[in-house]
Amino acid sequence: MPRQEGRRPDELRPVTITRHFIPHAEGSVLITLGATRVVCTATVEERLPPWLRGGGQGWITAEYGMLPRATPERTPRETGRPAGRTQEIQRLIGRSLRAAVDLQKLGERSIVVDCDVIQADGGTRTAAITGAFVALVDALHLLRRTGALGWWPLREFIAATSVGIVDDELLLDLDYQEDVRARVDMNLVMTESGRLVEIQGTAEGLPFSRQELLTLLALAERGIKALIAEQRRVLADVLAAIPH
Repeated sequence: MPRQEGRRPDELRPVTITRHFIPHAEGSVLITLGATRVVCTATVEERLPPWLRGGGQGWITAEYGMLPRATPERTPRETGRPAGRTQEIQRLIGRSLRAAVDLQKLGERSIVVDCDVIQADGGTRTAAITGAFVALVDALHLLRRTGALGWWPLREFIAATSVGIVDDELLLDLDYQEDVRARVDMNLVMTESGRLVEIQGTAEGLPFSRQELLTLLALAERGIKALIAEQRRVLADVLAAIPH
């Protein structure tokens, strides 16, 4: 079955990353990946969770949510304790961002990244990670410019994408219609140097082979390299200003 927009099996959906989308935040981004749209904001807080105070390091955490009409049918707002899926995604985003930063160089402060899905068509968690990273870099750059950071704490770029097997075809960056039909669905977070931060993969029907796994990993790496190239493009001014 042909893919939407006539995409090749190894092709990402069109991606745009718009910085400074929310002017009040230290870092903010609107990331559009096909029809999926996520607003990511990074907020600097000069405080730490109690269990980290006095340890000489910072902390990065994340919250994730979806607007009620981000989907074709209204999804009720979450009140009180987040649902299990939401908690899982929040932890994934936080782990991914912490993997990119030297927390010792961040100092005793927190950065809270909020990811709000305003339109969902598959890949919301991976789009959130990719966009949140750019918002985080802008927040770090602001801290550096104002003298709050003595060292540039970023280790390397990260991004995330999905891959899967749909109708026996191995595909990169699944939209919703592909995701619901996939017999294998996998999300990957990877650094620019090709190191893996996280793999979430499941066979919904028939098990998949080791060779299929290796091919899916190669597909994901191709997509993540393209996403990081776009991150670097939109952050060119920041990268030119940071010390080497």
